[in-house]
Amino acid sequence: MASPKASVLGKTTKADLPEFFGEPFHQSLVHEAARADLASRRRGTASTLTRGEVSFTTAKAWRQKGTGRARVGSLGVPNRFGGGVAFGPKPRSYVVKVNRKARRRAMRSAFSVHAERGSVAVLDAASFEAPSTKTAAQLLEKWGGRGPLVVVLAAEETNAMKSFRNIPRTTVLEVGATGVADVIGAASIVLSEGALKTLEERLGTKEATA
Repeated sequence: MASPKASVLGKTTKADLPEFFGEPFHQSLVHEAARADLASRRRGTASTLTRGEVSFTTAKAWRQKGTGRARVGSLGVPNRFGGGVAFGPKPRSYVVKVNRKARRRAMRSAFSVHAERGSVAVLDAASFEAPSTKTAAQLLEKWGGRGPLVVVLAAEETNAMKSFRNIPRTTVLEVGATGVADVIGAASIVLSEGALKTLEERLGTKEATA
């Protein structure tokens, strides 16, 4: 089976992609990993006061009998204005655990979808000696990738990061912070050579024993 290829930004040649780009699509794994990615980004800080936490007097609103009105107890009950919230949110963690091997396979599947439909390109980030949004925009326009677009770079490729980050509908991510939800949610994806090397080490078909 021929290795998948990808366009190289600014060049007419194509680059060979690593072997993990040939992973079959595993819908259930991709869904599970993307759901876990999105859930882990929730802050989980929403909080409401229960009837025991609202600042209300504990005195009885009016006497029990003789007023002609219904008897009443606490004014902090949920059915009264300003009362506590019944079953409201409290701070919690939304993290969903996904096994390491399952997450790696899901990531390989997500990248392989882009390789199959030709929506992945390789970037030589070293060509950016200084930040230049104009140059980055011209490279993308010449390639013809559709948005939303994700550019994955190595941490040290700061000039390329600054060049792509101001382009509309373009998200720039460090390779270590890229999740399945980012990859599968993008219409096109650009990978720097440094990021590609890191991904190959992390997502290679041979699972790490550690």
